[in-house]
Amino acid sequence: MNNSTRNLKMKKLLIATTALVATAGMASADITISGHAAAGVYSGLSNKDGTAAVKAVAAKISATAVTQAMIDAHDALSAAGTVATVALAADVVTDRASGATMRTELLADRLAEVTAYNKLSTRTAAEVSAHAAALASYDSMLAAALGTDGIASAAASVGTYSGDGIYSNAGVDFTMTGATDNGISFSASVNIDAGMEIDAGDFELDGKDGGTAGLGAVSMTGTFGTVTFDDGGIENLYSDGLSNADVSYSTTVGAVALTVAHDTDAASTGANSVSAGYSASGMAFTLTASEAAAGTSASLAVSYALNDTVTITADTDQAAGKESVQTIGASTTLNGVSVSVESANNSTWDVDLGYTAGGFALTYGVDETDGWTATATAALGGGATFAAGVNDEDSMYAGVSFAF
Repeated sequence: MNNSTRNLKMKKLLIATTALVATAGMASADITISGHAAAGVYSGLSNKDGTAAVKAVAAKISATAVTQAMIDAHDALSAAGTVATVALAADVVTDRASGATMRTELLADRLAEVTAYNKLSTRTAAEVSAHAAALASYDSMLAAALGTDGIASAAASVGTYSGDGIYSNAGVDFTMTGATDNGISFSASVNIDAGMEIDAGDFELDGKDGGTAGLGAVSMTGTFGTVTFDDGGIENLYSDGLSNADVSYSTTVGAVALTVAHDTDAASTGANSVSAGYSASGMAFTLTASEAAAGTSASLAVSYALNDTVTITADTDQAAGKESVQTIGASTTLNGVSVSVESANNSTWDVDLGYTAGGFALTYGVDETDGWTATATAALGGGATFAAGVNDEDSMYAGVSFAF
């Protein structure tokens, strides 16, 4: 074998060895690319500038605070009708002594008045005047029951609503995973979204996404547990109404699953939160807690599966600075039909119904304020899904989403 032949074989061996090492390195690191898109129509979606505080404000009104003068004023306003012609519920007559129904209706009717007024595309002078007079009457009744804070709280419960429109959006998600030589796995994600977006779950118009790249969570997992970094992107473990966290740590201690989240902004509300879960013999216990400006908030939830179709739930929730709320509920699923009921000691309740068959699903939910939502989804195949929804505020959406 001459030198040139030997050198050629050595070069081929070196190239093959290099390729083998590169391939081995690639096997321990992956980049997955996925895409999504959606398009459809919407009408009267919330613009997210108000909060649903009607039930919370109503709970503050004591029965003795509802006077006969307030009832008479409400009766007169309901009889006259303004932008939102409000009919007085028949059961108010029987409950006037305690004011229980009156309390809820007083705030719900003010909400209905403002909601209807916001949805008017054009307003006559008479409508503007009638609306102002209606709000003045409601606010005087609220002030009599709650003081001026009642007016501010009721006003804060009303957001603005969109008109009719079309939404369309698309996005690309990059998920990167890998592992170190000592067995620690790591992952990171980057996403790019553009177009008009809606939040179907909350009937909200999210608005336009700028089409810029966003960094998702970066996490590391090993025998020690999982550490996740996501600046302002980790939801508070007690309530999504509190500040998001920046870093979290999850692990398992015996049979207990433990997660701790921390927000590095010391000035935020709910800087630290924790969640602990334990399951055994069909029972599941979940404890969540968080710091808040008024102190510590905590919730303990218990669920028990009676059998394959029926589950009983109960929880006690002590929000900082507020009275504790105890809730019990039950859910069942049989032959595609699901029923879920829940009731609390603060006079709130929810009933949810559902039906699924193949790739088709219907849901309907209602609560103590007579607020309801109805949705329908259908799998179209090939990663496409049709979805539509409507609620008691005349908000609606209908469209198709795609997964690539």
